[in-house]
Amino acid sequence: MTDVSPAYDSEPAISVGLIEEAESVSILLDGGFRDSSGRTLAPGQYRVTAQDAGISVRGPSAFDAHEISLRPVDEQKSRFTLNALIGIDFHWQQERTQTYQGSLRIEPATDGHFRVINDISLEKYIASVICSEMRSTSPADLARAHAVISRSWLLAQLARKETPANDGTANARPNGEIIRYYDREGHADFDVCADDHCQRYQGIVDESSRSVRDAVMETRGRVLVHAGSICDARFSKCCGGVSEDFRTAWSEENVDYLVPVFDGPQGRLPSPPLTEEDALREYIHKPPEVFCNCTDDSILDRVLNPYDRKTRDFFRWRVELSAERVTELTTEKLGVNLGRILALQPVERGLSGRLKRLRLVGEHASLVIGKELEIRRALSPSHLYSSAFVVDTLGPDARPDAFVLHGAGWGHGVGLCQIGAAVMAMRGRGYEEILAHYYPYTSLERIYP
Repeated sequence: MTDVSPAYDSEPAISVGLIEEAESVSILLDGGFRDSSGRTLAPGQYRVTAQDAGISVRGPSAFDAHEISLRPVDEQKSRFTLNALIGIDFHWQQERTQTYQGSLRIEPATDGHFRVINDISLEKYIASVICSEMRSTSPADLARAHAVISRSWLLAQLARKETPANDGTANARPNGEIIRYYDREGHADFDVCADDHCQRYQGIVDESSRSVRDAVMETRGRVLVHAGSICDARFSKCCGGVSEDFRTAWSEENVDYLVPVFDGPQGRLPSPPLTEEDALREYIHKPPEVFCNCTDDSILDRVLNPYDRKTRDFFRWRVELSAERVTELTTEKLGVNLGRILALQPVERGLSGRLKRLRLVGEHASLVIGKELEIRRALSPSHLYSSAFVVDTLGPDARPDAFVLHGAGWGHGVGLCQIGAAVMAMRGRGYEEILAHYYPYTSLERIYP
């Protein structure tokens, strides 16, 4: 990974893309905001609309401009509210009304659209991320651990911003495989987006917990470091019992601290490894004792936001798809007609059991696809929970009527397992121990005052 000198003179400010493309949006200004000319806009509801010549603003104050930049009169009291989609393209996608602090920018985008950007200090951003990814009632050491990894991930992305980004374009191989991975899609106009593609950032709606504010303050400026670089500290909701290698989800770059870890008190990876089909099948149906196998409602209610709480079967899950439905999905998602799908054959797995490459066998042709997210997308209207699954069939072996997927975990599984970390914190494990568990070969350093 790109070497980064872990040192800043002061706390950075960052820009967050709240809405990447819109033709119109309603924004409620609460408290004073000044535009770039020094004019103070009256509080109230505004309607912002894209025009050929720029942007139209109508409300208590009305004007037209090519772009808009509003700074708060009072950093603590001035805020703005708008509706935004969260969980875009995932099974929990929904619209939420969200309130933000910091500055507001509205800039022209493409084809008569505009983008909405929030400029805010890094530590206020981190406090929001913790309460957006998990709940503000989460145990203190989970909040501390999440503050460190969210800060680390963000600063690592900013340090690598000048390097080429993979935008999900197919990486064709000589044998005709389709291998795609979706990493840092080069947000050229802001630092990070506000949704699951980067980190969830839902403003100050749930950022009232004193324990979260304390966790951010106590860890202020602290990041994970490996070999002189700030760590690209990935995380997912539930690893399913074993975390995954970076290369299963993204590029073939070896990342020493993003490696498979057994998510249990014993700390040993399963043997035989979960790359073997029989071992994975037994592991899914007879899971060992691991932190993220949590069925305690008192813990889950405390750490999961309501929209995540609706997902009940995240540790072990089952999906049944007719052969016709698999054929429809793969044709639509991949743009390739293989004919009726006859088999789903694992080709390559990571050590958590997650598929890195999967062969689709059709009546007309066969095709190998990857990586893990592309597999999850190809077999679901939105996404499968993970690519750690084994396949059973219903009906004739040569021409199945349906495919039954038995799976483990929720998300890519790389780095920290949020459910596992929550259970560790509830059992009295400190945040430094939690971080050492999920990110081996790393250390904690403070990089700004």
